[in-house]
Amino acid sequence: MHLEGKNEEVGLLTGEQIRAARALLRIEQRELAEAAGVSLETIKRLEKQRGTVAANLSTVQAIRDAIRAAGVDLIEKNGGGPGVRLRE
Repeated sequence: MHLEGKNEEVGLLTGEQIRAARALLRIEQRELAEAAGVSLETIKRLEKQRGTVAANLSTVQAIRDAIRAAGVDLIEKNGGGPGVRLRE
């Protein structure tokens, strides 16, 4: 893993969570990339990863923030594994 400057507030993010969040939001990779201020290639690369993504802290935080702002909650690992939930 390569989360430089990782801290408790940011938490981890998995490739599966990114893909699932996009599916719930019905948005393309390009749209998430624009919302997070990262490249399309970054989103593509991270979505291909299984488990916790290998990315810089700032990249992970930007993607998490964009997903949350769009209305999806990221569920931390809680015995059943990490996940996502569409906010009402």
